[in-house]
Amino acid sequence: MSNASAPEVLAMGRLGVDIYPLQTGVGLASVDTFGKFLGGSAANVAVAAARLGHDVRLVSRVGDDPFGRYLLDELARLGVDNRDVRVDESLKTPVTFCEVFPPDDFPLYFYRDPKAPDLNIAEAELDLNAVRGAEILWLTATGLSVEPSRSTHHAALAARTQGRTIFDLDYRPMFWSDRGEAHTEMERALAHATVAVGNREECDVAVGETDPQRAADALLDRGVELAIVKQGPEGVLAKTREESVVVPPYPVDVVNGLGAGDAFGGALCHGLLQGWDLERILRFANISGAIVASRLECSTAMPTSAEVEQILAAGGGR
Repeated sequence: MSNASAPEVLAMGRLGVDIYPLQTGVGLASVDTFGKFLGGSAANVAVAAARLGHDVRLVSRVGDDPFGRYLLDELARLGVDNRDVRVDESLKTPVTFCEVFPPDDFPLYFYRDPKAPDLNIAEAELDLNAVRGAEILWLTATGLSVEPSRSTHHAALAARTQGRTIFDLDYRPMFWSDRGEAHTEMERALAHATVAVGNREECDVAVGETDPQRAADALLDRGVELAIVKQGPEGVLAKTREESVVVPPYPVDVVNGLGAGDAFGGALCHGLLQGWDLERILRFANISGAIVASRLECSTAMPTSAEVEQILAAGGGR
């Protein structure tokens, strides 16, 4: 890339504290002990990519409070450059609680009122040299839900003229005024993205399709070069205009499935930066997500490349 000071991966978006119960199969009302972890989708993806050996920066905000200081320190400890994480003096650092009912029920409770600092990131604060020069820009639909974050995300998208721009459809209905607004903003973002990633529901919001093949085609029609549709137990579909690959999930005993998608995202960044073929990227990303799903926490559960490669070498993920 032309800008030597730019990171390999620049992620924008949600950052907060995850308060996870250390007891599984128990509702929050009955939980006695909790663990505190760095969380938020964009932040988790950043940590996952850093764990895989990449130079990663995060654009976000925290509150001027102890949780905010914890997140700044934890980002640095986990290998993510936090220079673009500003301190917001008017809003508190958000926390998220979850309940853990394996294998597939993990209710989330977001405390982001009146809104989270990460939705206050401002266009004037963007390091446009880093935005333009990063090999990968990762952003999520949540960042488009309100101003000023919405305009900041669109400004970052418009500034990109090279590299890969990955748009995580990441639809969280509680962050939007209505589904139609989310659709409109996703369509705007897709016009600037080169890669789109989402599950069937998210594809339905973005392009009005739930069938994986039709959803991938619709995403390609919007201009992306690579469409990835997550299908749960049916695996993951990746499609370009020349190629279509479906890879089955890697089976594990699920402890907490909440971080699997973010681990997949960090691994996707890794595979693209390595120049791998689509099938290898998907197998590596599936295994990364499965490893995290087999652990309680998210950010600190992200696997190393060696952990994933060991499973691949043994024939896992096929």
